[in-house]
Amino acid sequence: MDLMAGVKRTHYCGELRPEHIGKTVTVAGWVQRRRDLGGLIFIDLRDREGILQLAFDEATPTEVFDKASHARNEFVLMATGNIRERSSKNTEIPTGEIELEVKELKVLAKSETPPFEIVENSQTSELARLKHRYLDLRRPDLQKNIIMRHKINKITRDYFDENGFIEIETPILIRSTPEGARDFLVPSRVHKGSFYALPQSPQLYKQLSMVAGFDRYMQIARCFRDEDLRADRQPEFTQIDLEMSFVDIDDVLNMVEGYVARVFSEAIGVEVSLPIPRLTYAQVMERFGTDKPDMRYGMELFNLSDIVKNCGFGVFSGPVAEGGSVRGINAKNALSILTRKEIDKLTEFVKGIGAKGLAWIRLNEDGSCTSSFAKFMTREEMDGIINAAGAGPGDVVLIIGDSDDSLVLSVLGALRATVARRIDIVPKDSFSFLWVVEFPFFEWDRDENKFVAMHHPFTSPMDDCLEYLETDKAKVRAKAYDLVLNGIELSSGSIRITDPELQKRIFTLLGLSEEEARAKFGYLIEAFRYGAPPHGGMGIGLDRLIMQMLGCESLRDVVAYPKVQNASEPMTECPGAVDEAQLTDLGLRLV
Repeated sequence: MDLMAGVKRTHYCGELRPEHIGKTVTVAGWVQRRRDLGGLIFIDLRDREGILQLAFDEATPTEVFDKASHARNEFVLMATGNIRERSSKNTEIPTGEIELEVKELKVLAKSETPPFEIVENSQTSELARLKHRYLDLRRPDLQKNIIMRHKINKITRDYFDENGFIEIETPILIRSTPEGARDFLVPSRVHKGSFYALPQSPQLYKQLSMVAGFDRYMQIARCFRDEDLRADRQPEFTQIDLEMSFVDIDDVLNMVEGYVARVFSEAIGVEVSLPIPRLTYAQVMERFGTDKPDMRYGMELFNLSDIVKNCGFGVFSGPVAEGGSVRGINAKNALSILTRKEIDKLTEFVKGIGAKGLAWIRLNEDGSCTSSFAKFMTREEMDGIINAAGAGPGDVVLIIGDSDDSLVLSVLGALRATVARRIDIVPKDSFSFLWVVEFPFFEWDRDENKFVAMHHPFTSPMDDCLEYLETDKAKVRAKAYDLVLNGIELSSGSIRITDPELQKRIFTLLGLSEEEARAKFGYLIEAFRYGAPPHGGMGIGLDRLIMQMLGCESLRDVVAYPKVQNASEPMTECPGAVDEAQLTDLGLRLV
């Protein structure tokens, strides 16, 4: 007879505490570990809330003791008994003061030996763990991440609901439109030769929702981009998408700041100082060389162009004469870490991202210095460089020069981040937010040798820049803004164009004929003829947000079933081949 027929779980393993001593409970979970001491057996039982020790001794019924002796790792058990105080406490776990004196035990499922041990911070290769992701997800650290994701989703919906937003689901199968990355295409069986696209974002639909009068829209939206992957990218990702009518930039930014403060406080107990600082695109590029700077440390860029423009070192004077610049960073107290060998590695790094080389000065503790270019400079010029760098004994100054000023900035921006990690000055467990505003409306495309749009074509130019649209594109700034956290772009958005004449003007500047614009965006253009309210919004990368909040190294640590570098999923082995009949049904043939 099954002694536990009809018995139900009463508690999670990890939620039991000393106040439950003396109570009869039923728990269920997986065997983390079994210790057989002869007449005494201990089993650590694990569920999503934690671990509880099960105890079996001379008072345990014989058939129950026998079941415990045959249990192995990852067996699924249900146990009933009394909570009692442990004689040997375990301060490493929340349930370490108690144990379950088991009276009834049922083996719900047996397990083969798993391909890797189910432990936190597993050293097993990631590929092997992703192949058996359902086992990998049993690990407590990953389960905590996924549960935290659920909690953040709830906080998100609560916050925006309280602020008058309506959650509206937008289609997954849409018309292909240019968004900056490749679309995933889905062939239509009914309309052979035609294709749906998976949305890179709900951009056009959320703008249509403003035209429809919903005023405030939000959605935890699935988005898809067919692009090369990095640690902070996946081909399918989740975005907290929002749009607001009758607003300006401050309204949108203030709403998002309130959300950030709320989610950090409620989810991880971190208080975010408001308001979040704002810098223009021009300011962050000049100071940090990137539009997503990590503000947790200094090492800001400095400009040496005026100091070296007439020097005898052609590597410096040449770029300045050609309209470029010479700039640098100062790695303070890095002398012992940035040895000549390490500087050689940094030189190869900057060459790999476009620089011609890396000049340097190492300031010794005795006041002397060594440099890769000192023999070409006067004493006054060297002193001028060191003073401009704010350098002193123990510091290492690193310098880049090029006729392309934008390349100098981008290389130094990347070098700054690399050096900061190398000399270990990036604070741990800290969060530094920054708004970057007033992005350029156009950017110069070196390959096409022309100005192209930096953002999607519905981004509004700044009002005081409208006169330069046709005459001086480099001067035009956009009503666009990014939220940056610890050097990662979390969010991007803009105030949209709702004036049909201005929109037509922008399409023309982007090289889109009226026919092309109608072919790609006709439904939005048509909608704007019927009273479009002024509106703006943004999309917050939920995966990136959670990754930063939890201090994870990769998005794969916060996504339940992620893809790997080549956009495949090892567990299900997708993408996979389909049979000929399916292709024929779609009117397709492989070549």
